[in-house]
Amino acid sequence: MTETRPKSWLSKTLAKLTADDATIDAQELQSDVASSGCEPVGSCQKGKVVAVTGRLRSVVYTPRETVPTLEAELFDGSGSVTLVWLGRRRIPGIEPGRTLSARGRFASFEGRKVIYNPWYELGAG
Repeated sequence: MTETRPKSWLSKTLAKLTADDATIDAQELQSDVASSGCEPVGSCQKGKVVAVTGRLRSVVYTPRETVPTLEAELFDGSGSVTLVWLGRRRIPGIEPGRTLSARGRFASFEGRKVIYNPWYELGAG
């Protein structure tokens, strides 16, 4: 059995100094997920009702012949999920860079992780 020792302050600081911005951002987002009590997107299971939190990377309005949709990519450091609001063209506050917590049934559609018509709460930012 191998024993692992906790990282020292110096090794943690050196890791932060040598890491790229994307890695640091992902670690900070994962820390926010842990402190909020939400589930990491990377561990969500299809068909389960989940609560996720993270930062919106992109927001796209997709006009369709039947039902317009608003799609937002939520990234939490462990992965991304697409939040889809059916019948919506715009939602005030749903814009790239905003932090958001969402709750809904986790699904998969055309190889993408999706939550349809999630309940959401905007965070600061």
